[in-house]
Amino acid sequence: MQESSQAQLTSSGAATWLRNVRVFDGVSDQLSEPCHVLVRGNAIALVGDDGEQDGAAAPGERNVLEIDGAGNVLMPGLIDAHYHTAFASVSLQELMTGDLGYLGIRSAEAATETLLRGFTTVRDAGGPVFGVKRAIDEGRVVGPRIFPSGAMISQTSGHGDFRQPYEVPRGVCGHFAHIEIAGGSAIADGVSEVLRATREQLMHGASQIKVMAGGGVASSYDPLDVTEYTEVEMRAAVEAAENWGTYVTVHAYTDRAVQQAIRAGVRCIEHGQLVTEETVSIMAEHGTWWSLQAFGASEQQIAKFDPAQRARFRQVAEGTDRAYALAAKHGVKVAWGTDLLFDPAAAAGQGSMLVATRRWQTPFEVLRTATSGNAELLAMSGQRNPYPGALGVIRPGALADLLLVRGNPLTDLDLLASPDTSLSLIMRDGRIHKNTCPTTDDSGPQPGQH
Repeated sequence: MQESSQAQLTSSGAATWLRNVRVFDGVSDQLSEPCHVLVRGNAIALVGDDGEQDGAAAPGERNVLEIDGAGNVLMPGLIDAHYHTAFASVSLQELMTGDLGYLGIRSAEAATETLLRGFTTVRDAGGPVFGVKRAIDEGRVVGPRIFPSGAMISQTSGHGDFRQPYEVPRGVCGHFAHIEIAGGSAIADGVSEVLRATREQLMHGASQIKVMAGGGVASSYDPLDVTEYTEVEMRAAVEAAENWGTYVTVHAYTDRAVQQAIRAGVRCIEHGQLVTEETVSIMAEHGTWWSLQAFGASEQQIAKFDPAQRARFRQVAEGTDRAYALAAKHGVKVAWGTDLLFDPAAAAGQGSMLVATRRWQTPFEVLRTATSGNAELLAMSGQRNPYPGALGVIRPGALADLLLVRGNPLTDLDLLASPDTSLSLIMRDGRIHKNTCPTTDDSGPQPGQH
């Protein structure tokens, strides 16, 4: 017997038996009876009992790592459907002025921390993340799967325009702002510029496109009531994305902004806490996804904003109760994400933000949304999906992104707010990045073991 917490304990070519676990499969509201799960390569090969286990491994198969789950709960890795890998752990000042190499290193560090909180996949809703994603996919950096949007597409004075007043007007031959050069946002006005900006993100490898369709809390020039872009400009982004087999998601809060986006063919709304029931019914009619966040009017959350922004945030936070209620009433498909920005301490509480969603959903609904539900949204990327295969579920053939929880999150959701102590195993793509369970193997010493 041996015990280890080293990362990368198995390679994608190895097999792993997770024995004596109870499974939350991402879909059912009941745990399985104690069973065994076989992972071969980067996929789940079998979920079954002892009798099925006997014939699962090929005769003489080596490189089999056996992990004793001790009756704890095995669940799919968590999915954050609105994350900003490059923005979550740096201040706005660092983002606006920092050396691009330094910012890339900080993003890589943030990605590793995200995975070790149990988030094995994120849909990155805007920012310079293509390089970090590539490094993760190549095995150079430890981190989650990233579905990248690339630069957030914004009109002048929109939610993605972080320029200082002295940088305006840019003019035909003017210089790009630092955040544009870094790939954080793309300021585009008019159909031709929107098409260019959209196609540039697709060229880089965007799995979906993020457009700023309305005012925001943390930006300087656009109050919450502002509607951004015209319908024809928005439709240009949608058509360019559809030509590549994917979709547009938009930042928007108000009825006018959301309804215009839906008319233009947008498939997902980020935020939307200020909409009325009329707009929610339109969302349901069109099958539009609603990506919500657990924004609450707590003093801790409000304190991070400057005085001019605090009133906006209170307005958004107070609308979250209504948003969840209307989504449930009209059967709108709801995704969940954090939208963490410019605050390393807040980023460390990513799991706590998921737990806070129980104010509006049952623990089962919270877990289903953050696993199989969010995975359904990710699948809308179609041929632009960088990770073909089933995510957010535990079943044969699904990708092996797994968490072993010390306890039952269906009855104690708070466990996910303390990943350091509650997660005994974190696996992504068949590779183990954390393991504190007893293990046996016949493959010889593992990386990092003695």
